[in-house]
Amino acid sequence: MAKSIVSAVLEKLSSLLMIPGEIKHNFELALALEEGMGKVIAHFQDIQSVLQDAESKQVKDANVRNWLKKLKDVAYDVDDVLDEWNSEKLKSQIEKEQKEARNFPLLKKMRNSISSFTFQTILYYKIASKLNGVNEQLDSIATEKDRYKFGLEKVVEEPRRLITASFIEDEEVYGRCQETEILVNMLVAENSSGGGLKLPVISIMGMGGIGKTTLAQLVYNHSDVECHFDKRIWICVSDPFNEIRIAKEILEAFKGESSNLVGKDNILQEIRSHVSGKKVLLVLDDVWSEDATRWEQLKTSLKHCSPGSRILITTRNEKVAIIMGTTSPNLFLLNTLSLEECRSLLSRRAYYGRTREESENLDDIGWKIAEKCQGLPLAAKILGGLLRFKRTREQWKNVLDSEMWDFEEAEQDLFPPLFLSYYELPSALKQCISYCAVFPKGMILRKDELIKLWMAQDYLKGVRCEEMEIVGEEYFDELHMRSFFQDFRGDELDSDIIKYKMHDLIHDFLLVLMKTECVMLVNHDSEELKLDLSCERARYGTLIRKEAAPTEPNIFRFRKLRSLLIDSSYHDTSSLRLYLPRLFDQLTCLRTLNLSNGLFRNSIEELPDEIGKLVHLRYLNLKNNKKLKELPESLCGLCNLQTLNLKWCDSLKELPCGIGKIINLRHLENDQTNLSLMAIPKGIGRLTNLQTLSLFVVTSNSDTSSLGDLQNLIHLRGLLKISGLGAVCDVTEAEKAELENKKGLRTLILDFTISKGLMSNRWQRDDGRLLEALRPPPYLEELEIWWYSSPTISANWMMGLTKLSHVSLGYCLHLKSLPPLGKLPSLESLYIGGRSRVEKVSVEFLGVEREEILAPSSSLESPSSSVIAFPSLKHFEFEFFDLEEWEDWVPLTSREEHISIMPRLCSLTINSCPKLKALPCYVLHNTSLKQLNISQSPILSERCRKETGEDWLKISHIPSIMIDSVRIQVNCSSVEEFGVLQFQPLHSSSLSSNFSQN
Repeated sequence: MAKSIVSAVLEKLSSLLMIPGEIKHNFELALALEEGMGKVIAHFQDIQSVLQDAESKQVKDANVRNWLKKLKDVAYDVDDVLDEWNSEKLKSQIEKEQKEARNFPLLKKMRNSISSFTFQTILYYKIASKLNGVNEQLDSIATEKDRYKFGLEKVVEEPRRLITASFIEDEEVYGRCQETEILVNMLVAENSSGGGLKLPVISIMGMGGIGKTTLAQLVYNHSDVECHFDKRIWICVSDPFNEIRIAKEILEAFKGESSNLVGKDNILQEIRSHVSGKKVLLVLDDVWSEDATRWEQLKTSLKHCSPGSRILITTRNEKVAIIMGTTSPNLFLLNTLSLEECRSLLSRRAYYGRTREESENLDDIGWKIAEKCQGLPLAAKILGGLLRFKRTREQWKNVLDSEMWDFEEAEQDLFPPLFLSYYELPSALKQCISYCAVFPKGMILRKDELIKLWMAQDYLKGVRCEEMEIVGEEYFDELHMRSFFQDFRGDELDSDIIKYKMHDLIHDFLLVLMKTECVMLVNHDSEELKLDLSCERARYGTLIRKEAAPTEPNIFRFRKLRSLLIDSSYHDTSSLRLYLPRLFDQLTCLRTLNLSNGLFRNSIEELPDEIGKLVHLRYLNLKNNKKLKELPESLCGLCNLQTLNLKWCDSLKELPCGIGKIINLRHLENDQTNLSLMAIPKGIGRLTNLQTLSLFVVTSNSDTSSLGDLQNLIHLRGLLKISGLGAVCDVTEAEKAELENKKGLRTLILDFTISKGLMSNRWQRDDGRLLEALRPPPYLEELEIWWYSSPTISANWMMGLTKLSHVSLGYCLHLKSLPPLGKLPSLESLYIGGRSRVEKVSVEFLGVEREEILAPSSSLESPSSSVIAFPSLKHFEFEFFDLEEWEDWVPLTSREEHISIMPRLCSLTINSCPKLKALPCYVLHNTSLKQLNISQSPILSERCRKETGEDWLKISHIPSIMIDSVRIQVNCSSVEEFGVLQFQPLHSSSLSSNFSQN
């Protein structure tokens, strides 16, 4: 971590070596700045060369840990000074551009210039003074460094790695029976050849301490495996991957003695002759290297084994498994033990030498301690060994109530395997995973949010001009592959979002690494927070508000915090309002601030002007503050701000007028503010770094942004909702927006309502022309159109969206016919709802051309060449509010029966269609249909009535049928297989929120 911070500071210092032109005439000041920066650079460069060795020794040496802490403190302070310098330069540049644009009189410009010059001179004097103080600290740190005799980077001492062997004591193993059976079958079954590969590579993958080596030993010594292979060889690879050593050990296993051969080629040739014609199992335990070239030649020499030979490796890194040649079917992800298995393993050691009565007296605490192990065998063994020497319930209770890192045994035996994984990380990844210590244990993490937090701490340095978000994706995926994160899926309604969590033991390990940098505060039972004075220079903090009391004053002692996450999931944020001015005034180093509210109606109502003092701030989360009505103009002085989260701030009426000054803003997350937000201020078009703009509100007011202001926001991606399109009378504004050039957009919601307080000019509008002008990019995946007023949807671009998977058409009040959506090859879900004037759903809706209809089926070459409408559609929903007009869903004629329609349809919902006479045969006879839901449609309900309805026999094959909220048929297994088949449109809030507007 220290190496990462020092490297980042050195990079910034190098970019500032040029003394600013405005102070070059001030020789004394210029010299002080130049000398100060030069000395800091020299110190850091000298220290940087030994940091790798220092970081490897900190696990065992508390003095080294303390030295690194001092170094990091100074590096952080320098980083803050440089960031302040850059921020003021940027603000000065923005103000200069704005003043030039306003065309002030010459005299006023001169006054402003003199004022700005005086301010900058004072600022540079402050920076020079701070650099002088920093250098005094670095002198002391450099002197202390020499006492530890650290090795240079190329000769550092690597962490100790355990050498494994194939032997195992079966009585020491609990669980893993199923895993052993699966792996033995993968090794000995003749049909499990790994996709036709002659020498399949099977990988056991999982985090450190989960039992990969133990499982490999169980499999290696299994009787079926012993009988199946002519030769079994166990090699502990570890790191570095020494192919010569490994080759010699393989050769030694065959010959039964050490080999005197020299030269890689001679050794590999000898191996080739020994393996030829033999069925071999080679186990490579603890593989780390990602260098494929070291493995390829050795693997080539092994390919002359007999068919049925296998290579089994254990690794913590999925990337290593892939490099070694493991295919997906042969990647075995090892999970944690069950609680029962973990408890048995712990008990074997903990209860050793105790009477039955003694064991029973401790059993209830033992179960709870087993839960602390989180299914990790290594943790169960170590805690079991610790408990063996604890004789009383009180001593066991103390173990239960203590954190894992409090135990000397954990530091000596449990954390070193995890430190190996950490030690192997590149410097940038060490920063990213270390930051995760700031989260409460067990917290569910969202990948996109974590990347924004890393970005705010300046961890994501791209190469080749890569976007920071792309670098963050790569970093996260790398850490996930190395088992630092585990997949966590929530409920089915949120199944499209993959979430993650860290194993508790990894979290404990990170807390040890970040012990003096990370502080977790909990206000509970009105007790005053007890603080460790050594943590007062902590840089990352979390405040968990378990009581409704305001923020504890003690938080203000941590003036160096760069990240503050305030957890208000227990109580709303309204009680914070009294302390926010002081918080903003004193914690001025913050780069990350989370003030999001829990699921409460009450919240803070405003942000104080002091927010403008947080000049370093890059991430501000105000999500769910439902009573927040406005943001102060001072917020616009935060020129470094990258992420502003306003989701569900549904009382927010406007954004600050000067928002165009936040030129580094990349993510303006204002979803679910459409009911309150009246407009978007002018200047939004200057935010050319924007990637997220969830909601853009259009009005006819010339003092606010228009559609044309979207033109320069070419980096927009993900979701964009444009509301208030009913106020647009000039189609050229839509053309200026150039949505087609925003290649990263994947979801587009077009809302043709009129903003509140404006008169409707609906009779003057042509929504059809406007829709045509709003041509989206070709890679769009989801499209929703609401409150569209023209009778047809005939946008030429719509049928060209070959990636489109979801379409919603809602409250298209004047719509008389549906567009030919059956042409869309990727469409999986379709929602048509609200109100409209559709009277008939005809064959045109299928998107089949006249020539295709007329083509006789006999002329088709094969069934696979049949015309297919809606080839990918799975979920289809008609949900109207008393659609009186729709009577006919036109069936196919005999000439059209060669057309295949909706061959993958899983669910169909018909709601509030009282005049609809019947469903077409291509729906009734659809064998893929698993769920049918009909409500408030009396004619259809009668036809589908169980046993007696006219269409009952046609639909009785459908596993789940619901008529008027009564489930008349259900096949549980089918329903479970397909999960929740109904879907909701992305913009479902329009159904209720805009119902009264027309």
